[in-house]
Amino acid sequence: MVEFDYSLDYKTLDFTEQENRKFYRIGRGEQGVLLVQPYSAQLCLFWRFKTPQEAQVSAETLSTKFYEYMSEGDFVGMDMCRKFLEMGFTRARRYANHHSGRKYDKNGEIRPQETDHATCCYAESAKIFKMYRDGAANDPIYKAARKRWRDAECQWAKCLPNPPLPPWKR
Repeated sequence: MVEFDYSLDYKTLDFTEQENRKFYRIGRGEQGVLLVQPYSAQLCLFWRFKTPQEAQVSAETLSTKFYEYMSEGDFVGMDMCRKFLEMGFTRARRYANHHSGRKYDKNGEIRPQETDHATCCYAESAKIFKMYRDGAANDPIYKAARKRWRDAECQWAKCLPNPPLPPWKR
């Protein structure tokens, strides 16, 4: 797997332009979800998880966009939708587990999990996003496109200069 490249100048890259698409990396989980433009700016408008009602509308909209990108043959758009669905799930779970949104206290210790972590509104929002995320990630067309992209990433990476390691890996 080729790692997500944080060294690129994402402020100037437009990933809808054909010559820039080779720079897109799937990475792990939701890496780069807020960097890859114009997808991030467009999809961020729909991303909400505070209540189950907002989560339902958000996840449905992101799922609809996922299938629109699929019908256009736009893998980057599909993957970005999957990442936003993933981020909806993970952020809602974070707030379900820790209502403040902060997992760690001032001493770096993990805060205790909330007593209603499995039943609060954020837990419901997380379930909604997970259902849509799983649907997108397991779609056979997406899975085939993801495999093709991963194979191409390896080829593209051979042609590009080696990016510097992110600070946490140095």
